[in-house]
Amino acid sequence: MNILRKRIGVLGGGQLGRMLIEESLRLNLNFNILDPDAGCPCNLLADTFICGSLTDASKINELALVSDVLTFEIEHVNTAALLALEEQGKTIIPSPRILQMIQDKGLQKQFYEQHQIPGSRFVLVNDKSEWAAAVKKLESEKFVAKTRKDGYDGKGVAILNSAGIINGSANIPFDEPCVLEEFIPCEKELAIIIARDAKGNILAYPAVEMEFDAVANLVTFLVSPARIDNYLAAKAEMIARKVVESFDGIGIFAVEMFLSKAGDIFVNEVAPRPHNSGHHTIEACYTSQYEQLVRILLELPLGSTEMLQPAGMINLLGPAGFSGAYQFDNLEMISNMPGIFIHLYAKNESRPMRKMGHVSIMAPTLEEVVEKAAFVKKHLVIIPM
Repeated sequence: MNILRKRIGVLGGGQLGRMLIEESLRLNLNFNILDPDAGCPCNLLADTFICGSLTDASKINELALVSDVLTFEIEHVNTAALLALEEQGKTIIPSPRILQMIQDKGLQKQFYEQHQIPGSRFVLVNDKSEWAAAVKKLESEKFVAKTRKDGYDGKGVAILNSAGIINGSANIPFDEPCVLEEFIPCEKELAIIIARDAKGNILAYPAVEMEFDAVANLVTFLVSPARIDNYLAAKAEMIARKVVESFDGIGIFAVEMFLSKAGDIFVNEVAPRPHNSGHHTIEACYTSQYEQLVRILLELPLGSTEMLQPAGMINLLGPAGFSGAYQFDNLEMISNMPGIFIHLYAKNESRPMRKMGHVSIMAPTLEEVVEKAAFVKKHLVIIPM
């Protein structure tokens, strides 16, 4: 088969899928999309759009029938259906075997422990009756609770004081299987995007340093390369490579890590897909994370991950206390600035903390990137229509 005639099927039609298609338009590729929302960002760009649940096996099979290779832009999909298709010979990248493990944060933590990948100490609990004993075992003043399944973008995560749980004075937020982890005082939150193809070739993008919204636990701003020394950058890359090679993974993987105040690096979690921490690669790297995934899907050689200039990225998030039709204030002024690249996700309505777009920033120095980013963040805001 002519590799450029391969039909690519994507589970999920959000902004990640949209950017995957946008980065592939110059190759005139065929993209088929499955998403439950007929108004999703991918709909107008897809060659075939199937409206249906990402957990509906019949809809996933329908997508598979019109696609030569499948991938996904969100983890919350029916892995059993994908595993069945893989057993029948359908190419799925990354493998649903990896996705099945990543969907469960408990299995993910156990995997890292088994493969000597550095991570925080943890205890698994089935329900709230087990919390007090588990928290005692952690011997940590604070701890992080995460639901084992279905958490994303800060949902299903809570940071709590141990004493209140042990003495019964604090409310337990989740009564379901959870991971309880020791709280590690964090100097920086880092991420590295890893690309690995079917031949085992592997490349890393320069480390990213992320800042989060304290309430929503969403990335608000990032810079790359991260403001860490060469030793720590090399150590973070080595750990990220080890994670993906331990998976025997094919595809794009975002490895999120903590740099502790003591100078240690711990793996937090992994996203087996293009990721928010790699949006800046569209403009800032020779090969974006999206083009890189397409290369892997088509069995083309991996492209260079080298950066052209230091870069940053701001998420454009829906403001609190407002839902509905929206517009961007000061869009014209910001779009007139050099080194500013605005991406809008074509979502029909704004909601609090919803990802509505992002802005990538490039400049000769990181100091200039940070200065520009502060200006953009202050002035480019979402307001009611």
